[in-house]
Amino acid sequence: MTVSTTPTLEGQPIQQYLGIVTGEVIVGANLFRDLFANIRDIVGGRSGSYERILSDARKQAIEELQAECGALGGNAVVGVDLDYEVIGDTGSMLMVSASGTAVKV
Repeated sequence: MTVSTTPTLEGQPIQQYLGIVTGEVIVGANLFRDLFANIRDIVGGRSGSYERILSDARKQAIEELQAECGALGGNAVVGVDLDYEVIGDTGSMLMVSASGTAVKV
């Protein structure tokens, strides 16, 4: 299934618009990962553990988006937007959401 941030797909005319589809993933922060990320912030460098969590959450949100599109009978999602939000009283949760328009091409 094609997933694109663009509103159209070059060479693939949209035959039918099926509606907005979404995928959301909420992940919790881990105390040890937070501790090592804080140390990494002090000494410099990238936080590989957080990057992996973000990557996994983004992939899961897109997979949910694709599943919702497929359930509507679509074969592509256009105009995809990815959002990242820190939520919870202490900012201990991260939400990754993907939204777009399911279409048949």
